[in-house]
Amino acid sequence: MKAIAFLSLSPWFCGGLEENFAWQKRMMWKWLGALLLFPVQMVYLVVKAAVCLLLPPKLRDLSRENVLVTGGGRGIGRHLAREFARRGARKIILWGRTEKCLKETTEEIRMMGTECHYFICDVGNREEVYQQAKAVREKTTKAFLPRMLELQNGHIVCLNSVLALSAIPGAIDYCTSKASSFAFMESLTLGLLDCPGVNATTVLPFHTSTEMFQGMRIRFPSLFPPLKPETVARRTVEAVQMNQAFLLLPWTMHVLVILKSILPQAALEEIHKFSGSYTCMNTFKGRT
Repeated sequence: MKAIAFLSLSPWFCGGLEENFAWQKRMMWKWLGALLLFPVQMVYLVVKAAVCLLLPPKLRDLSRENVLVTGGGRGIGRHLAREFARRGARKIILWGRTEKCLKETTEEIRMMGTECHYFICDVGNREEVYQQAKAVREKTTKAFLPRMLELQNGHIVCLNSVLALSAIPGAIDYCTSKASSFAFMESLTLGLLDCPGVNATTVLPFHTSTEMFQGMRIRFPSLFPPLKPETVARRTVEAVQMNQAFLLLPWTMHVLVILKSILPQAALEEIHKFSGSYTCMNTFKGRT
């Protein structure tokens, strides 16, 4: 005779199986819903961005904001300080290494009716940065990211370069530092998505007509003229007021990024040679 065994499952075990099956079913519907909703969200965001390009932007009020500008004594930093003052910032703090330039900019900003102070600080020196940050905090109630997160108010701006996305020969150190800075800001921007009140903006301009880029030459300067520092400053402050995460200047740099994403390396090399960017640093006499 064959033996027949009967297996009796306890009610709690059966209930556990049913509960697990129900959970899997709910998750399946949740994933399916997310999968169907994702392309709709993408289309909505693209259309929204396109509409925003056509409509006048809504700019954030800066009248209650305190602004810290590193390298604020000259170049684009000086123009940024002017632009923030022109747009009504409450107080401006300047950091830099050359007191003469900082003092001149401070006096100019004060003549515009905006409170302004300067501190001698080399941002490459960690001890100086922390020391001056304490001094700034005592006068402006905010300094760097931890304090911004605590107050749920603040905006970090990184003035980078398009060379962070498309390097050129003859500027290895500069391109490397900019690429590293861009990766840092991209990670920071994503990390701030769940931090209300704290935002970040990264500006990636084409070469600018400042002493830093003196002597830099490309093949078609009339088609791609160097940017004016006041233009970079104006667009940067506007990007801050619109909470824009990334800003490429001029808009034609978007084409460069797209081409780099789809063209083979050999084709990109020919573009560098044709445009003159391959040899643009041969005549470089700027400030490093």
